[in-house]
Amino acid sequence: MGIKDKVAIIGMGCTKFGERWDASYEDLIVEAFTEAIDDAGIEKKDIEMAWLGTCFDEVFSGKSALPLSTVLKLPFIPATRVENFCATGSEALRGACYAVAAGACDIALALGVEKLKDVGYGGLPEFGAGMGSKNRVIFPNITAPGAFAMMAVKYFDKYGIDPEKGKEILAKISVKSHHNGAINPKAHLRREITVEDALKSPIIAWPLGLYDCCGVSDGAAAAVIVRADIAREFREDPVYIKSMQIATTPGEELLYRWDGAHVETTVKAVQRAYKEAGIENPRKELGILEVHDCFSITELVTYEDLGVSPRGRAREDVEAGFFNLDGELPCQPDGGLKCFGHPIGASGLRMAYEVYKQLQGKAGNRQIRDPRLGLTHNLGGFPAMSVVSICIFGMERG
Repeated sequence: MGIKDKVAIIGMGCTKFGERWDASYEDLIVEAFTEAIDDAGIEKKDIEMAWLGTCFDEVFSGKSALPLSTVLKLPFIPATRVENFCATGSEALRGACYAVAAGACDIALALGVEKLKDVGYGGLPEFGAGMGSKNRVIFPNITAPGAFAMMAVKYFDKYGIDPEKGKEILAKISVKSHHNGAINPKAHLRREITVEDALKSPIIAWPLGLYDCCGVSDGAAAAVIVRADIAREFREDPVYIKSMQIATTPGEELLYRWDGAHVETTVKAVQRAYKEAGIENPRKELGILEVHDCFSITELVTYEDLGVSPRGRAREDVEAGFFNLDGELPCQPDGGLKCFGHPIGASGLRMAYEVYKQLQGKAGNRQIRDPRLGLTHNLGGFPAMSVVSICIFGMERG
């Protein structure tokens, strides 16, 4: 049956992302929440259910949603904590949307938050020890840059791309995102770069350099969800959910079937999403993309996995400026993970925030021309073993 046009977003909030030494975990929750309910024109007492998305921040939040309830002083309503690797923010949104669509409540809150800088994410030796016993067998020495660097090498090899030319293509993706992030006051990294800057940057995991990799940030984002049939009682320009799909890998890719140059979970999830939303030609029908650009190669491959660029030819679209802010299908108009960093629980909702603002025509000096349908792509885990969440949004209810 699906979720198409059953729910709508009437309010969203997003903090500034970055090294938020000035704000606690709780401060970030309040900041995103306050903007969301003010935008929705509701009061806290109107919220009937809530979902908290947070991944590694258990120093602050434990394994429950109690921090959401206690910080916001939500009055005895059901609150649930969700986590699904880097797709955690999208999972919080999905939980709230499904509850409203099912008739369990009329108004729900989804909030994603992560405070990575204060807990030393990526720098503590004991961090890996907290990942569970399975990971010591499956991922004994893996790193995210290393895994996606292997994807870049395989992609170049499969499509006969000279590595130096390939690095230049990836650099152009980063230049595009930095241009967009530079004009977004909520982004973490707000400086434009050149292709030369990217190519001369220190190598993190060859062929990926510093500017091919997203950073570590703090941040939060929130959404208020209501039944679609009452959305216009709250505002004239609600944004309707056209599809929400999630796919997880069965494991074969990890062991022996992956070609190294695509993400099968993205392919499967987006095929279902297009079918549900009634999209036949995504290249022409979509107006905004927010994809999980944890690395520049991820964005390049995702263009093809989404069926927007032909296999092996996304480089042609990159070089033609197809995904630029003034291109035919802008991707990462807010700067993406590349410029926001990746506070894991917040990223999926941060993507939705940008699509929401763009569709409403409220994105300021980065507003794209004639926004139509918008898509968010949130990838969790590693290329061959991942969970992918796809959401499609639109202004008109069918």
